[in-house]
Amino acid sequence: MMNDSRRSKAHFDYILAILTFALAGFGVLAVSIATFSTSAETEDTLLNYIVDSHYGLRQAIFFLISPIIIGAVTFFPHDFIRRRSQVFYLLACGLLLIALGGQAAGVKAWIDVVWGYTLQPSEFVKLACIITTARYLEKTDNPMGTMKSTMRLALLMGIPWVLTLAQGETGSVLVMIFVFGVMMYFGGIRMKVMGGIIAVGVLLLVILYGVIMASGIDDYRITRILSFVNPELVDEDATYQVTQSKTAIGAGGLNGIGMFVQGSFSQLDYVPEDWTDFIFSTIGEAFGFWGCLAVLGAYFLMILRMAYLAYFTQERFGQMVIIGVMAMMLFHVFQNVAMTIGLMPITGIPLPFLSYGGSNLVTNMAGIGLVLNMVMNRSVTSMQGLTPQTRIRGRYTG
Repeated sequence: MMNDSRRSKAHFDYILAILTFALAGFGVLAVSIATFSTSAETEDTLLNYIVDSHYGLRQAIFFLISPIIIGAVTFFPHDFIRRRSQVFYLLACGLLLIALGGQAAGVKAWIDVVWGYTLQPSEFVKLACIITTARYLEKTDNPMGTMKSTMRLALLMGIPWVLTLAQGETGSVLVMIFVFGVMMYFGGIRMKVMGGIIAVGVLLLVILYGVIMASGIDDYRITRILSFVNPELVDEDATYQVTQSKTAIGAGGLNGIGMFVQGSFSQLDYVPEDWTDFIFSTIGEAFGFWGCLAVLGAYFLMILRMAYLAYFTQERFGQMVIIGVMAMMLFHVFQNVAMTIGLMPITGIPLPFLSYGGSNLVTNMAGIGLVLNMVMNRSVTSMQGLTPQTRIRGRYTG
């Protein structure tokens, strides 16, 4: 049986890489199904359907360049990532400021790049926060143990969170808060401190909800929450997207109706934005319950693999980065799938590797690249004798 020392050796993890590209490749197919055209007079082949789909072709281009991205991040100097985390943090915050400054010109959370392509800084700031938090946790065994360290960390995380929230990207802020909480837990934060933070957060949410209800503020983010909490408080337009999504998924049955079917809900644009945040409804219709189960199974294996890699990574920084990326993927998958079937409010969070979007795909590929980088540069010192709590919750400096 493979011992702990061998499992903790540095290596390129082909299993994680294969799962990643399998999901991304399926994403090109899913986006093409959601946006295929029936007007083009071309031969009915998979390649033609992808080429004839504007978004499918774009997603295919992002997919083709993704090996370059994941390779560049994987083989980027490990010591630079670890010691110069502030560089990535400042770059991400700078991009957020550029995007925020462009709101007056009609640009919201995106920056125009070239040829109609845009950049969404809120995606990249997630990785910057993961690296920054991992660097902080590398230096301490008692996260937020003093008022000084608590205020410093609150300021570091608060700046990108507030800038992202100001752009209307509430979903991205929720992702970053969840990732931060998971990293703090596995980083060794005292449960009393964690409980206090959660209690304050819940109290603030209750107060905010009360203020909103009393003031009658009309905002799409508030409408989304109200449509989930109490659909009777909003009109039918607010619940239209979720209702259509559940109908499309249900239409797929067990085996699905098949790909590129004329007259399908996907082809008729029955579900708004079914190639981006609601891509899961397209998958449910085309591939049915078994197709949805296969996709969720692939995500489960990916997250389980990252947990395995983190468990056998001794270096504190590397372990925290892997846990951060794992938490990011977990929240994205859970929230996105849950909102498409009406179990969570709509937040605009894309499904990793499957939803259309270059910034989203690049960020996810870079996240996997970070994980592979940490595994390739981890210590090979034997882990025998270390308890599971010591391995994961970081009671050593590595």
